[in-house]
Amino acid sequence: MGFLPRQATIGRAGEAFHSWQHEWRQAPPFVRPAEKNENSDTMLMYFTSDTSGEPKMVAHDFLYAMGHLTTGVFWHNLHEGSLHLTVADTGWGKAVWGKFYGQWFAGATVFVFDHEKFNADTLLRQIEKYRVTSFCAPPTIYRFMIREDLSKYDLTSLEYCTTAGEALNPAVFQKFYEKTGIMMMEGFGQTETTMTLGTFPWMKPKPGSMGMPNAQYDIALIKPDGTPCEDGEKGEIVIKASPDPSERGESLQGSDATGAPLLRRGRGRLPLGLFKEYYRDEEKTREAWHDGLYHTGDMAWRDEDGYYWFEGRIDDVIKSSGYRIGPFEVESALMTHPAVVECAITGVPDDIRGMVVKATVVLGKEWKDKAGDDLVKELQQHVKRETAPYKYPRIVEFVDELPKTISGKIRRVEIRQKDSKA
Repeated sequence: MGFLPRQATIGRAGEAFHSWQHEWRQAPPFVRPAEKNENSDTMLMYFTSDTSGEPKMVAHDFLYAMGHLTTGVFWHNLHEGSLHLTVADTGWGKAVWGKFYGQWFAGATVFVFDHEKFNADTLLRQIEKYRVTSFCAPPTIYRFMIREDLSKYDLTSLEYCTTAGEALNPAVFQKFYEKTGIMMMEGFGQTETTMTLGTFPWMKPKPGSMGMPNAQYDIALIKPDGTPCEDGEKGEIVIKASPDPSERGESLQGSDATGAPLLRRGRGRLPLGLFKEYYRDEEKTREAWHDGLYHTGDMAWRDEDGYYWFEGRIDDVIKSSGYRIGPFEVESALMTHPAVVECAITGVPDDIRGMVVKATVVLGKEWKDKAGDDLVKELQQHVKRETAPYKYPRIVEFVDELPKTISGKIRRVEIRQKDSKA
């Protein structure tokens, strides 16, 4: 645990940390290499924390860092007096989202707290002790934080809280607001992007909404046939890219059969922060990039005020008896029941309905001894009251924990794979 302050040493003196100023004075002079990098060269690569399949290598260029200015300065709402904590393992792209580029652009101080096993009480004590002013974590973290007695902690230093990584259940937003007086500002993005949708300081958050498009991206919602969605219609989130090479000082290297630009170095203008390609995987790259659009694979709908609402990954949408059921809506309904800490909704093959809805549920510790048929029926009836009756889970399984990626996202694909082998 340590600080990255604007001055003095890195970390706390006396704990084997080195003085940055001393090391800087001892460093040899910088010699510019003969071969210079271009902005379009690959700067870094991430492995996706994939929730629906095997991870992919995501290549970003040297302009990627600039794309995070919006993340730190506007979405996180940071300033030079901020002490910012993002909960993110350094093996995940969210560490860069929350601990490097955007925060440094804002001139903020970054607080780093690493833990081998997450414990809500320990984390809350760090916020209290070191007077953290800005906090960002995936919804999973908030779900466990609100289960604590927050009146035991002095959280008055907190000025601003944000969340990303997966969709935020409205019930979690409301409970955190009731206990702290802070409204969480949700954001949406992928390993392939920076923040594409967000709730910014000048916006009033709508619990459960991802917010509005980041101005650096040209975002649309499209139906399966490629036509744009009207307000209220569900569709895939896509990002438009201009094929005009002059807008980024590059040259196109041909096009595919549809006329879309080839997606490699020199493919034309892309918004700052958007990835170049899936490294050494042209097939996956072309699946995501075609017709001048980057296809995120995420489903959402837009309300009349321009706010976007997450529905789920395209692969996660359940087709049952002719209905298309997004898992997030059912999960949000379940999360309003006091017994449920977290849950995952998946589809299970069914001879009659094609698929039926299954809920995999983690119960609060005071409810664990009540797991059984009566509680299953209670949860089913609860979902019927909270949303459309046809969406209720016909199968409910109680578990101690849900399978997750390193970033805290629920791996529904792992639940489906387990069910297919049962």
